[in-house]
Amino acid sequence: MTISRSLKHEHLVTSNPIGGRNLNRAVVLNSIRSQQPISRAEIAKITRLSKSTVSSIVATLVAEDLVAEYPECNQEVGRNPINLQVKKGTHFIGAISINSVHTELAVVDIDGTIQSSKKIQTLAQHPSEFINDCMDELNLLKRYYHDQQFKGLGVSIAGTVNAQQLKVIHAPLLQWENVDLGKLIRDHSPHIGMVSIENDANASALGELVLGTQRIASANMMYLLIGDSIGAGIVIDNHILSGSSHTAGDFGHVTILEGGESCSCGNKGCWEAYASDRATICRYGKEKQLTPDQLSRVTITDIIDCAKNGDGVARAAVTNTAHYIGRGITELIRAFDPEVIVIGGSVTRAWEVVYPHIMATVSSKTYFGKHRNATILPTSLLGSPPLLGAAALSIRKIFTDYSVAM
Repeated sequence: MTISRSLKHEHLVTSNPIGGRNLNRAVVLNSIRSQQPISRAEIAKITRLSKSTVSSIVATLVAEDLVAEYPECNQEVGRNPINLQVKKGTHFIGAISINSVHTELAVVDIDGTIQSSKKIQTLAQHPSEFINDCMDELNLLKRYYHDQQFKGLGVSIAGTVNAQQLKVIHAPLLQWENVDLGKLIRDHSPHIGMVSIENDANASALGELVLGTQRIASANMMYLLIGDSIGAGIVIDNHILSGSSHTAGDFGHVTILEGGESCSCGNKGCWEAYASDRATICRYGKEKQLTPDQLSRVTITDIIDCAKNGDGVARAAVTNTAHYIGRGITELIRAFDPEVIVIGGSVTRAWEVVYPHIMATVSSKTYFGKHRNATILPTSLLGSPPLLGAAALSIRKIFTDYSVAM
């Protein structure tokens, strides 16, 4: 299901002439990204900017190699119109996604296409040493693209993040506390001017909005990231909610069963203890009567593949997880009344299996028909949502943050 709204750019007036030009530049560039291929006349129509202003901005964007012109081949008209598209292959973003098991690195084009990527083990070493290793590996990947400088670098991490200060406040599974990640990156690579850092769920939410094929334009959305832990990126009025202590969206440790299963946080009955990938693996191992050694070699991908291929035990483990996902989503709907809930993580690979069970639970637990107002979708991000989310942190700034324009 696609949810979209027409672009509206109103009230673009500013008392600062330079700020006004930069804002208009961002509006034009973002319009090209979201509506490409598109002509200058169409841009002027949807942005309500004058044709001369649009033409001037487009000329600058073409000179910067951000936009390319492509004649529309239509032999039925006398003069083929010139359409505009984001230019690929000239500006690249570095992306790093860090969790407790492995770290993913990628070189990403500004349209969100991953050009090259690598997965490395997340080593339990000092943050500065590990970040230096990550940057070295990323620079090796970059060499395949004529060793161009990165337009920006985005990092997503499983933990509590102060995105404004580029600091990791708390990453329990990494045992990181108060790490100035922005400084570590700039100490290694001072030439990278635009560095962004965000919690993995928040980054995934942004990735869906900026790079997702579903073209979600809702001002009120939640992105539920299900992995070894559970987190949510909350979008309210087109802004990601951080919270006063940067922990908004940490729903994995909300209690859904009083006195239930023990959780890694020390409490009992947490949502994460029932609906995470780890919970699914444990549920499967218990039914299969696997030894700890055997269970250590089982991955969530293995279970999902078995479930899709007719393994009854695997299917039961996955559908039970879907039930608990639905129970948690019910609470999110009650608390936030979102228009759209997007689910990301390996579990979405079995969407045809899990979706009916999620909806059955949501429908039975919500009230006043609230579930009918929330559309629940699987992520449209191919590959790793936190990795693409990391790239989107910089891509968004290029296309929509007028302050980056010079």
